[in-house]
Amino acid sequence: MGTTLVPFGTNRNRSHTRRCRRGRIQTSNHKLYLNNGVCMESAQASRAMTARASSVRHLPIGLFGSVMSVAGLSLAWRLANKAYGDHAHIAVSNTIGVVALALFVVLTLSYLNKLVRFPDVVKLEFSHPVIGSFFGTVGISILLLSSVIGSYSTSAQLVVWTIGTVATLALSVVMMSRLLNGNAAPATMVPAWLIAGVGSLDIVVTGGALASGWTHEVNLFAAAVGGVSAVVFFILILSRLIHHEPLAAAMRPSKMILVAPFAVGFIAYVNLVQRVDMFAALLFYFGLFLFAIIFYRLLVKPAPFSPAWWGIGFPMAALSNAAFMYSAAVGGKGLALIAALLLFLLTASIAVLSCRTVHALLTGRLLSA
Repeated sequence: MGTTLVPFGTNRNRSHTRRCRRGRIQTSNHKLYLNNGVCMESAQASRAMTARASSVRHLPIGLFGSVMSVAGLSLAWRLANKAYGDHAHIAVSNTIGVVALALFVVLTLSYLNKLVRFPDVVKLEFSHPVIGSFFGTVGISILLLSSVIGSYSTSAQLVVWTIGTVATLALSVVMMSRLLNGNAAPATMVPAWLIAGVGSLDIVVTGGALASGWTHEVNLFAAAVGGVSAVVFFILILSRLIHHEPLAAAMRPSKMILVAPFAVGFIAYVNLVQRVDMFAALLFYFGLFLFAIIFYRLLVKPAPFSPAWWGIGFPMAALSNAAFMYSAAVGGKGLALIAALLLFLLTASIAVLSCRTVHALLTGRLLSA
């Protein structure tokens, strides 16, 4: 692409010109510079502006929600293998698990690059009352990947789970400390707050099968922190959604996070008590009830695509995993059908989100301001 010459004074120039001052003409579509009776468009300047607009500086921390979603999908297909006894399902699970690991590596390296180049931006994001909550997606991603890795090595699973546990509990401490500072604006009470509470429950979800003696006490501690935090945050967020202004359009998909405390809570509780009882059933069915309402509302009135849409993936994955666990314990064709339907919706949703995300990346919109 080269420099375009436009004779000064033509009709095209007059139709687009807004002002001419000291030899400089600014048009509605581009800037032209007057030089010896002609106007020159600077293509190099346009490309430089585009490069500045699309940068790792704008990489959203919430994009780690894609790792949570894909890893959760892998675990759901693993449970499908147990339900249907088809070895094809475990192959699908392992393939998706490798994708989740690769995605985590790419995002981690990219965000570390952002941290090195734009530390002030990262600091502002971490201290933000809403965006700061999404840093919990990193710890939860590590926890879920520990379960993926568990198919290959239990020793590596324990190491990765320990790292994820420390990171998740540390964020829970930070989030709770911020709340105790007071003066939290109602507008900041969004579903993303639940990430800190649900994150602690994910410690139990992914560590329930670990054989080390000390892990049982850690799981009990995490269940206490996550269970109480999830209840408190859920009540605060639901009150805000009822009594205050609606969420911005871009944040509407995050309402699906409201399903997570019940779906994740079901799996954590079953892992602790090693049985499906009436309390577990109540958790599962209320999560299913919320999912039906929120999924329908998002389907009828979808929000514009943004990385925030990845907020629907992990809650759906947790509910799908919970459905397979509940169906295996209780039995019945109806529950088996619900589990299969949830797995289908989860797989289709993540496939669509993946395509939309790749398209946004290739067109420069994903990393734009």
